[in-house]
Amino acid sequence: MPAITHAEAYLVDLEVETVRTDAVQSFVKQETVFVEIQTGDGGTGTGYSYTIGTGGSAVLALLRDYLLPRLVGADARRVEAVWYDLFAATRATTVGAITSLALAAVDTALWDLRCRDAGRPLWLLAGGAKDRIPLYDTEGGWLHLTTEELITGAKASQAAGWPGVKLKIGRSPVEDAERLAAVRAAVGPDFDLMLDANQSLTAAEAVRRARLLEPSDPYWLEEPLPGDDVAGHQALASAASIPVAVGESLYSVAQFREYLHRQAAGIVQVDVARIGGITPWLKVAHLAEAYNVPVCPHFLMELHVSLCCAVPNSRYLEHIPQLRAITRREIEVVDGHALPPSSPGLGIEWDRDAIDDRRVR
Repeated sequence: MPAITHAEAYLVDLEVETVRTDAVQSFVKQETVFVEIQTGDGGTGTGYSYTIGTGGSAVLALLRDYLLPRLVGADARRVEAVWYDLFAATRATTVGAITSLALAAVDTALWDLRCRDAGRPLWLLAGGAKDRIPLYDTEGGWLHLTTEELITGAKASQAAGWPGVKLKIGRSPVEDAERLAAVRAAVGPDFDLMLDANQSLTAAEAVRRARLLEPSDPYWLEEPLPGDDVAGHQALASAASIPVAVGESLYSVAQFREYLHRQAAGIVQVDVARIGGITPWLKVAHLAEAYNVPVCPHFLMELHVSLCCAVPNSRYLEHIPQLRAITRREIEVVDGHALPPSSPGLGIEWDRDAIDDRRVR
C-alpha cells in the first residue's frame, strides 16, 4: 500500500506582479501555502493554496496542528477517503475559507501524486474533455486605471488574439457605464467584456447598475453582491439580461447547489483553493454541467488551465500571472487559448530555490 510516510506544510510570500485594486480592496501579496507529501514506495506530491494578503498563517497552523498528522499512514490512492476524513476532522471550522484553503493544499498534493504515479497530466486524468481553453485578461482592467488605460489594455489583448478582458467596476454608476462604453466602442461588438463588482453592491443597486451597463453588452457581471446573499443574486438574475457570475467566495458544493437550484448564477467561478481542492472542484463543475451552466474559474490559472480542459462545460480561463517568481515555465498560449501542460502531475514546474528564498520563517 502506498501509505503516506511524510507530510509537511510551509508558507511562501509572493509580492504582487502589478498593482491590483477593485471596489473593496487591494491585492497586497499572495500568501502561498504549500503541502508536500511522500509515500513509502517513493511517490511525491506538491500541492498549494493561497490568500491575497491575510490569513496564511492561520491556514498553516490548521495544517500543521490538525490535518497533516492525520495524513501519515493514510493510503494516498484513496483521495476521496482522505478528503472526507480531513473534512470530518474539522467539522468545528467548516464551512469556511480557512478550512477550505487548508484542505485544498492537501488535496492538490494528493492529485499531483496520483497523476505522477499514473504518468498522466491532470487534465487527462481528471477528464480530458478538451485540449485548450480561451483566455480572458484581468490585468488591464483594475479599478485604479484610467479609461484610456483600460482601452489600451483591451486593445492590446484583442490584438494578441485574446477573446475577452475583465473590467472592474465600483466607481459612480454613471462613470462605470461611461468607462465600459468607451472600451466597447474601442474594441467593437465581437469582443467579450466581463465586469466585476467584487461584492460591493446591494441587490437594488445591482439591478440599477445592470440597466445602465446593459447597452454595452457585458459578457457577465461578477460578484455584484456578497457571496452569502443568494436571494439578492436570484433577484438580480431575474431582473437583468447580463449573466450573473459567482463562485470565488463560495466554499462548499452545497453553496453552489443552492445558487444553481435557484437560478441565481449564470456563470460558475469555482476556485480550487477556496472550494477545498480538486476533488470538490470537479463535483461543482459536473453539478454546473447538469444545470447547463458554464464554468469559468477564478484565479490560479496555472492549475485551472488543466481543470478547464478536464471538463466539457468550461468556457474561459482567467489570466492573472502570479507564480512566475517561483516557477520555471509559464502556461502555453496559442491564438488566445491556453494549452494544458502535458507533464505528469499538476503540470507546474516549481523553482525550488526561489521557493526556499521566499519561505516565511
